[in-house]
Amino acid sequence: MSFIRPKARREIERWSEVAAAVGAALVGTLLMRMGGFLFLPVGALLTLLSLGWLLNALRRLSFQRPVAAPGVVEVIEGQVGYFGPTFGGFVALDDVTELRLTDFHGARQWRLRTRSAEVLLIPIDATGAEKLFDAFATLPGIDMAALSAALNRGASTLPLWTRAAPRLPG
Repeated sequence: MSFIRPKARREIERWSEVAAAVGAALVGTLLMRMGGFLFLPVGALLTLLSLGWLLNALRRLSFQRPVAAPGVVEVIEGQVGYFGPTFGGFVALDDVTELRLTDFHGARQWRLRTRSAEVLLIPIDATGAEKLFDAFATLPGIDMAALSAALNRGASTLPLWTRAAPRLPG
């Protein structure tokens, strides 16, 4: 028997990483206030690392949305998969050449394009879509801040990330 309402529990779970990062920053600040040759640098390092963690947790928070679209997202060993009622498939992250956030028939979706011009559409609010944050973070040269900002402000049809063309030895 739980004394916390399900909706409140979901919100607590959603914000738990942010709360942990804030708690770690507070511990680091307390260590800095203790002073000394040991506590001051350890506290400063803990505070800086915690602030970086907090920034990453806030960006990750934008990927966590209530499930409103059918289908399931899977991320397994460098592959992103989506299983929907009418479409789906798998794409290797090494083959992705372009990432967009699109508005398709009133639903916002990630659009992944591969080297062979295949396209995989993934609704941003499908079950498991929060796993895409870590998957997209592995793409070379991606700006996760721009990705989170685009997700928060609305759909964009411009590419959010494109893979750089390979350079020929010369």
